[in-house]
Amino acid sequence: MSVALLLAFSVTANNSLASDQTNSPSAAGALVTSQNLTFVDITTQVGLDFQHTSDVRGEYQLPEIMGSGAALFDYDNDGDLDIYLVNSGDGKSRLFKQRQDGSFADATEQSGLIHPGYGMGTALGDIDNDGDLDIFVTSVGTDHLYRNDGDGTFTDVTTSAGIDGSYWSSSAAFCDIDGDGYLDLYVATYVATDTNETCTNNVGEPDYCPPSTYRGVADQLFLNNGDGTFKNISETSGISLVANSGLGVVCIDFNGDRLSDVLVANDGEPNHLWINRGDNTFAERGLSFGISVNLFGEPEASMGIALGDVDGDLDLDVFMTHIDQESNTLYLSTQADLLIDATIGANLGYTSVPFTGFGTVLFDADHDRDLDLAIANGRVRKAPGRKKLSRAKEGAGEFTSSYGERNLMMENTGTGEYRNACADSNAFCDPVEVSRGLLAGDIDRDGDLDLLVTNSNGPARLYRNQATDRSGEKTAWLQIRAIDPDLNRDAIGAFVHVKADGRWIVRPVIHTMSYLSSTDATVHFGLGDARGVDAVVVVWPDGVQERFPSMSANQLVVIRKGQGMVEAFSEHER
Repeated sequence: MSVALLLAFSVTANNSLASDQTNSPSAAGALVTSQNLTFVDITTQVGLDFQHTSDVRGEYQLPEIMGSGAALFDYDNDGDLDIYLVNSGDGKSRLFKQRQDGSFADATEQSGLIHPGYGMGTALGDIDNDGDLDIFVTSVGTDHLYRNDGDGTFTDVTTSAGIDGSYWSSSAAFCDIDGDGYLDLYVATYVATDTNETCTNNVGEPDYCPPSTYRGVADQLFLNNGDGTFKNISETSGISLVANSGLGVVCIDFNGDRLSDVLVANDGEPNHLWINRGDNTFAERGLSFGISVNLFGEPEASMGIALGDVDGDLDLDVFMTHIDQESNTLYLSTQADLLIDATIGANLGYTSVPFTGFGTVLFDADHDRDLDLAIANGRVRKAPGRKKLSRAKEGAGEFTSSYGERNLMMENTGTGEYRNACADSNAFCDPVEVSRGLLAGDIDRDGDLDLLVTNSNGPARLYRNQATDRSGEKTAWLQIRAIDPDLNRDAIGAFVHVKADGRWIVRPVIHTMSYLSSTDATVHFGLGDARGVDAVVVVWPDGVQERFPSMSANQLVVIRKGQGMVEAFSEHER
């Protein structure tokens, strides 16, 4: 069994609540249980007209099958979420502005957010602390950094900022690694496709080569100088000393020392956990933390990453998606400071074996205070039994039939297990497509989290959450945006705790998650039938803990550092 000391964020080790007995199922009281976990496809209804293309020509070039991602964010600060969709090949990436009536309009041309390359994914972050979100777009080739000018337009500042990547970049993340208040940039790279290898499947048909066919490429790390420029510290930091096939990325404090660490999901290789030493250098500790391989000591084809407190013990757990014939993997942190592969016990193993998972999110879909799970699926190798076609005929028209799969929705039962919720009239699970990016966000501002899915060589899809409790009424919720007014931006790396009916819940403040995708950093809490929360505690990135007063349910609240009471959690809460 692969078990290691978890130095990941632990509320026990940081004057918080992991030993509060009110978090046991018996003490928490009866929670509202969702009868239906229901999502409906509103893509056409809201005018989200986008078709991804990767220029499939039957040559089985690996980049064709891997993209692409998205960003879900309020680019114009008008109070609602807009959508940026990355394209590849001959297609154009598009920015869709949400109108007041909930429909979307193509705002790409007027915004200037016109990405010229073979796009892959996105990273969001306010790089200049001016109060609006900038965006980094990864590509096969030259990446691009776009500064938000605050007037609905963007400027390409890649060259002036000193971003010099020209690799096959996949996911990326902005986070403050040196604690100077400016967001730095970690870029995961995939492989170098500088070989003319041709591959076939087990029946001799041409197919995409596995990543092991190619050589891995070292990831990149750029330090924000605070003046609009970045310094490449990949080599001096130790990041570039190891080549890998990186796909998913999450940046958060994993060991409670108030420094941002980086978890990288590697495809077919051990995952990397880069622990920040505090001097702009990193040590790779994936194996010792128990996150590099699965229960059987085997590396897996890791794609997407979801982060959240799955079992309600106030430690952050990790979920990773993998290729078919492997299972997705849930790594649970424990109060004994151990990280274990708990996939089988959580009923997340055999349900995922037939599928190839990419994007994934942990989110409270039904507001019962625990985290449900959505997974975007799509094959990278042909399904068995597909009709053999000549290369001349193997084009985009056959792509979906060869590689398409249904998505998965898994409901957290609150007992340590998940159940397959695809039977709940759930349109999210219906299409057979080659799904890749996946994000959760409150698109229609009704308090629950909706889903955005990107598809390789297919349409983007938007799903509205319509989950209700057994009485047919919407259950309660609270959304919180944590702001550091000194930095004039979201407090990326903070942890927000709320207490409802005697039970504490924690959510991290991050932008990048899932696969090739990034989203708004507002945190969301389902509250069941509670009328509000009794207390809110924010652990800011620098370790300062502030307590805020009770809040009513069913509202979005902005919390600013310095406006609460600076105090540690009381003794009875530890």
